[in-house]
Amino acid sequence: MVTKAIELAATHGWFLTRQFENEANADIHSRTTAREIIADFKGETLHYWVTGYGTGGTLKGVSRVLAKEMPDTKIIVCEPEDAQLLGSGIEQARHADGSAAAAHPAFKPHPMQGWTPDFIPKLTADVVDAGLIDRIIPIAPADAIRCSEELARAEGIFVGITAGATFAGALSICAKAPKGANVLCMLPDTGERYLSTPLFANVPAEMTGEELEISRSTPSAQFPA
Repeated sequence: MVTKAIELAATHGWFLTRQFENEANADIHSRTTAREIIADFKGETLHYWVTGYGTGGTLKGVSRVLAKEMPDTKIIVCEPEDAQLLGSGIEQARHADGSAAAAHPAFKPHPMQGWTPDFIPKLTADVVDAGLIDRIIPIAPADAIRCSEELARAEGIFVGITAGATFAGALSICAKAPKGANVLCMLPDTGERYLSTPLFANVPAEMTGEELEISRSTPSAQFPA
């Protein structure tokens, strides 16, 4: 898709955002997301900030602010268990402009859409090179989907697979964190984007018998719609 976007821009003279290398991507998160976090934890200690990475914009934009203004905060980055690009320690081949020159050798297909493309974005690599990441957690696909489902069932929070994956990483941090530690987890998207994915594989398209029974339990069910 990245290659196709480049081709389309070159062919039609369209503007290409270059979101994986564009510093404006990280800058907006430094000015907005990071400032919101700083304000929300004013007077408190944020012990852990847990996130994944897609373009790397959120990761770079927030982590550099936290490193400067909340240096006690541990930066925790999650990535797919089947595609541990950062965890592999293998550098990404790049063009002179910072864009990826080839697929990363550690990449394998995974269901965390929007997370971890088949290369390490330059914005993400900048964070690695700056030494801002304290820990990298691999997340199993089943844990990502399970946590996304549980967020909806138990908390009424309707998110996608990547958010479930990040939450799974946060839970693993909570399991070992000192009592009273503050853990902030990024839930970056909404569930309706994932209706055609494995996240909803167990949800039937039509109403179940239980749902039909509920719908027929009131007087209006006696009349046609």
